[in-house]
Amino acid sequence: MGADKNIFFLFQPAEETGDGAIQCVDFIKEHNIDEIYAYHNMSGFPYKSIGIIDGTIMCASKGMTIHLEGAPTHASQPEKGINPSFAIGNILGAIPEFTSPEKNKGLILCTVVQIDVGEKAFGIAASKGDLRMTIRALYEEELDRLQENLENFAKAQAEEYGLKVSFQYNDEFPETFNHKESANKIRMVSKSMGLELVEVEEAFRASEDFGHFTKLTKGAFCFIGNGEDYPHIHTREYDFPDEVLETGVELFKGLVRS
Repeated sequence: MGADKNIFFLFQPAEETGDGAIQCVDFIKEHNIDEIYAYHNMSGFPYKSIGIIDGTIMCASKGMTIHLEGAPTHASQPEKGINPSFAIGNILGAIPEFTSPEKNKGLILCTVVQIDVGEKAFGIAASKGDLRMTIRALYEEELDRLQENLENFAKAQAEEYGLKVSFQYNDEFPETFNHKESANKIRMVSKSMGLELVEVEEAFRASEDFGHFTKLTKGAFCFIGNGEDYPHIHTREYDFPDEVLETGVELFKGLVRS
C-alpha cells in the first residue's frame, strides 16, 4: 500500500515499567510526527471490537516509597531509640483524607503495596522502615497534589518524631490522553471496516506510557477486544489472542488511508 506521507512504526521498549516511551520522545520531536496511534488488547470487550474515548483513557500513576530512619535500641529500652512505626501508622491514617472524593474532581487512589519496618529480631526495636504505595489519578495535576500532600505530611511526621525522611519514585506513568480529532479518526475507520465500536464510559485505572507522546503531538490510544468472557490480562489463564493482530493491522492501514 502506498502512502503520500512518511509513516513510522515505533517499537518502544519497557512499556510495563514506564521507562520506554520517555526514551522515544526525542524521536517524535526530531521527525515532526503529526499524529501517533496505538492499541492494547483488552478482555471484557466484544471480540475484535474497538474501544475508544475522548480525553483521558488511562490514568496517571507512579510507585512512591517513603523511607523513614530513626535510631536503634534494645527492645527493652524503646525510649532510648527512635522508632518510625508510629509515623508510618499516622501516614497510613492520613491517606483517606488525601484521596477523599470530596476533595478531588477525578478518580484518585493510594494503594499500599508494602510496609517494611524493622528487622526479624525481637531484641531490637525498629529503627527504619519503608512505606511503598502506588499513587494513581485520572488527572496528573491531582496526582501531583497527592504526592505533595504525602511528602509534606511525611516530612511533618519526621520532624515530630526526630526521623530522617527520603522519597523514591518508580514506574512513573503520565495520564494517557486522547485528542478528540484523533479519536474520531479511529471511530471513522472502525465504522468503515465494519468493526463494532465501543464508546468507553470512563478511563481505565491502569496506566500506559503512551501518554508521553500525546503531550507532544496529536494522537489516540484504543482497545481491541479479546472477547467479553476472555481471561483478563495479567492473570494465570490469559494468553494473547494472535488473531487481534490482524484487526490492529487493518485499523492502522485505515488510519494511514484517512
